[in-house]
Amino acid sequence: MKKVFSLALAALSLSAFAEPPAHIDVSLLPAHAKMIDDVVVPVPSEIFGVLDKLGNPNWSAVQHPSSGVAAPLGEQPQIALQLGAVIAEGFIAVEAEDEAGVKQIGKSVLNLSKALGVEREVKARALAITSAAGRKDWSGVRNELDGALGDVKKAMAKLDSESLSQLVSLGGWLRGTEALTAVVGKTYTKDGAELLHQPVLLDYFEKRLAALKPRYKANPVIIKVNKGVLDIRPLVGLGTDSDISEKSVKEINAIAADLLNAINSKAP
Repeated sequence: MKKVFSLALAALSLSAFAEPPAHIDVSLLPAHAKMIDDVVVPVPSEIFGVLDKLGNPNWSAVQHPSSGVAAPLGEQPQIALQLGAVIAEGFIAVEAEDEAGVKQIGKSVLNLSKALGVEREVKARALAITSAAGRKDWSGVRNELDGALGDVKKAMAKLDSESLSQLVSLGGWLRGTEALTAVVGKTYTKDGAELLHQPVLLDYFEKRLAALKPRYKANPVIIKVNKGVLDIRPLVGLGTDSDISEKSVKEINAIAADLLNAINSKAP
């Protein structure tokens, strides 16, 4: 089975900026990482574990605080992307130890899950997120957020919405990538930028977007996200020996931020 390096795998290095391997034994991955179509798809807890390797980021500055509970926007493909981004935002709120923010995100996860028809499967997780945040049990919150992501994807697969569940992963990846590029961009190093070297993962998302049902592919937000993924692809490195420049880090951040703005906005 093909073994692919991705953002999450850098967390397995013995040192924060050891040169990451091009290939890695899949058996060494954390339990929540998933191998789909020979591609490692990281979950948010792994992504933000990697961010910690970069030093001591100012998590409050990286947050996108919300003024209220997230309301479903647009059609189901957009809501799925929105849910993934909200769950990823939860991990940033945990790193910032923002109790109020985490509690609100728990409510947002439940609200968006309801719009996707999987509220029943996620309700216990959402309540557990709020409860753990109240106890300042940040490790517990991370576990529940990971569990919520897994429960959503399993429930959607049962509803024959596997393509939508992949959009949840993509939404989370975009928010995680925006956060990572913001952190790396503040104190650029080649080793830090190397965490963005995940061309195979971009190829995977591109294929998943291309395989969406025609009515989903016609969604304006999906059209924009698809173009954004194609624009990011050459910026994350074309070869195993290519460096990702400071300019590319900033460009990736701008693209990810623009896509997240579209995901979190009402259609005109």
